[in-house]
Amino acid sequence: MIRLGSRRSPLALVQARTVAAALRAAGHEVQIVEVVTTGDRDRAAPDKAKWVTELERGLVAGDVDLAVHSAKDVPGDLPEGLELVAASVREDFRDVLIGAPSLDALPDGARVGTASLRRAAQLLAARPDLTIVAARGNVDTRLARLEPGHADRLDAIVLAAAGLARLGRTPADVVALEGPAFVAAPGQGTLTIEGRTGDAASAAAAAVIHDDGNWACLRAERAVARALGADCTSAVGAHCRSVDGGYALTGFVGAPDGSGWALDEREGDDPEALGALVAERLLRAGGAELLAAARAAVDPAASIAEQHAGETDAPA
Repeated sequence: MIRLGSRRSPLALVQARTVAAALRAAGHEVQIVEVVTTGDRDRAAPDKAKWVTELERGLVAGDVDLAVHSAKDVPGDLPEGLELVAASVREDFRDVLIGAPSLDALPDGARVGTASLRRAAQLLAARPDLTIVAARGNVDTRLARLEPGHADRLDAIVLAAAGLARLGRTPADVVALEGPAFVAAPGQGTLTIEGRTGDAASAAAAAVIHDDGNWACLRAERAVARALGADCTSAVGAHCRSVDGGYALTGFVGAPDGSGWALDEREGDDPEALGALVAERLLRAGGAELLAAARAAVDPAASIAEQHAGETDAPA
């Protein structure tokens, strides 16, 4: 029996059931163990690890054998004794705008919902006039804020295309955010499985979802985030794709208010070295100052999203 740890959110459970189905098709018995994380209890908690800490504790304690994560939620450094053992084929990695036919079609001062500093930085770099509103909660909670009768209605929201697809949601107005500055979060669109170091049997089971090419790209993207020290105070993006003979990696660092950003793209055949190189070049191109300014602006008493959004978010 493989005990598969998952957050209790609708999207997390869809992801866990996808992995469980693949494991069962390979002949394994599977039990999904639902875990409530810090992020589920307090979505404003300013720590990227809020989505995975309790799952990792379950792994360390032996309460679960494997944990399923959205790769973009996993911090760059893992607890001792744990490792990522598999990465899925990547789904659509892009962010999408919902509620308008294009970013340019939004009126001046339009209220756009996101709780991501990276998305806020990229939106404001393209449209400085926008009002960024901290929007939390599950996908349906956020989509509801586009309805005309909602008490805190938004003109548009930004979500990950992959999450919408996994949930089978097809809103009327959906458009991918394109352009040089719209670089996805490291790991966006990828499911990853975490296990205990040395647990060969569980790692072998997880291989049923594994894709070698995307695993290399995930390692490159995570190397960027790790070298930059990216956390919930950082507006950092990284996206890798396979090219002939190696990989092409794009990295982004931005000011949360959209006032400045750094971008770099390099090619190479060693994912980890490529990620470190892109991070180094970003830091030299002004990324170090952008990251330092963002961290200096953080008030520990307030949520990260609220500090960099135009308005505070009503509890979801």
